[in-house]
Amino acid sequence: MPSVTNRNESLATDESPKLSTNQKALKINLDPLRYGTFAEIGAGQEVARWFFKVGGAAGTISKSMSAYDMAVSDAIYGRCKRYVSRERLQSMLDHEHRLNIERLRASRGGSTAFFVFADTVAARNYSGTNECHGWLGVKFQTHPLDGDNQILIHVRMLDHENSLQQEALGIVGVNLLYSTFFLHHKPHLMLESLLDNLSTQRIEIDMVEFSGIEFRHVDNRVMSLKLVQLGLSGAAIFGPAGEVLQPSEFLRKHPILVERGSFRPVTKVNMDMVRCAHQRFAAEPEVKGKEVVQLMEITMRNLLAAGEIDLSDFLARADALGAVGQTVLISDYFEYYRLAAYLTRYTEEPIAVTMGVSSLLDLFNERYYTGLEGGILEAFGKLFTKDLRLYVYPLRDRTTGVLQTLENIEIPGAQHNLFRHLVERSRINQIDNFDPNVLHIFSRDVLKRISENDASWEDMVPLEVAEMVKQRQLFGYRASDIQEDSSFVPAAQGNMNPV
Repeated sequence: MPSVTNRNESLATDESPKLSTNQKALKINLDPLRYGTFAEIGAGQEVARWFFKVGGAAGTISKSMSAYDMAVSDAIYGRCKRYVSRERLQSMLDHEHRLNIERLRASRGGSTAFFVFADTVAARNYSGTNECHGWLGVKFQTHPLDGDNQILIHVRMLDHENSLQQEALGIVGVNLLYSTFFLHHKPHLMLESLLDNLSTQRIEIDMVEFSGIEFRHVDNRVMSLKLVQLGLSGAAIFGPAGEVLQPSEFLRKHPILVERGSFRPVTKVNMDMVRCAHQRFAAEPEVKGKEVVQLMEITMRNLLAAGEIDLSDFLARADALGAVGQTVLISDYFEYYRLAAYLTRYTEEPIAVTMGVSSLLDLFNERYYTGLEGGILEAFGKLFTKDLRLYVYPLRDRTTGVLQTLENIEIPGAQHNLFRHLVERSRINQIDNFDPNVLHIFSRDVLKRISENDASWEDMVPLEVAEMVKQRQLFGYRASDIQEDSSFVPAAQGNMNPV
């Protein structure tokens, strides 16, 4: 995969000239193979309009419709909790595709690959107070009589005017259809083409999901990573089973707990850290009785530590976290205040971050904030503006055996008073419910023992992770030297302390 792309740079990776939106719509209209329905709710028929405008739409569009009234929408697609949601989009795709097959297969099914494009969108309201976002999807046959395939995306519209949002929505919809029909055999190029004739200043794509026989070899976790790598989104989330999750639906109205780490591999210390922080956080008066969403975050900087992303290493970490039931957040937010801004976009509930002592010391290092006019004070103002608090896991010095905590760590210079102020206000909290029996475990040490075939590493990781490492040959494990049914794949070096 290519290296990270600046959000303001072109996302193109090939040298072929990019088609305009008109040219894309016309090429689809002139393709005799494609025929289907456009169903759009919320921001007008912005995608279908392009196909009518360029001419030849009669050869492409079997039906174009928009059900604005909720009662009408419910009568057609059934009731749902939220109208701008994945649930509503899926019901639209399924219903309209079924009608195309029922009504048209007998007359033209042998020569036509049917499709449905649908979107449900909330563009900027008159007062400018709503979340501007939408779900777009295509359900389609690659060839006549083929099985169904599907692509879903979620977008955030960043323009400040309703008309500009509608324009951007129309363009990204045409891009989605064009890439579906002409680039479906290269999913990574599909993603790169979604913002042709747009920019990341206008549209953010924070979720994509491929399904169906055409995409049977596509790992949606890799596609989620690609979104972040290309700058189409600042972050992506997927669950323990590898299912992609849309941030606003998954995080909405929940308290959130994040642990950042390399998780190469996930160790007993990582699990103890998040267990302890969760226990403390869930007991807070503002959180008690509420369901806490727990995220294990890997930053792009961590994934790119060796210069470029090793997909086998990324998937090994993701699989190991999934094995212990954890949800993974991939983000391009190295600075914690940027991570906080991202999370507060989706919830007004409290947010907690757990980290080790060494990461806390880095947090107070002014060199990370030289790009901010207000330096560390500006960064901390952004970090702690909302109801965010830190839970700090202790570190046992491997030389002296001294346990380093908030009570005895040294924050140098002018930052000491700021540190004590945050501790006194309970914005930085000491984890004291830790398991002392795991404090000797460090990721780098675990990796070293794995590569040296020192079986003691197995006691340093959760049982599920140890079994997966041996069975699937992850992180440099060499089964041939130990037992016939186990092995492992090399990975980059981990951190000495969980961060």
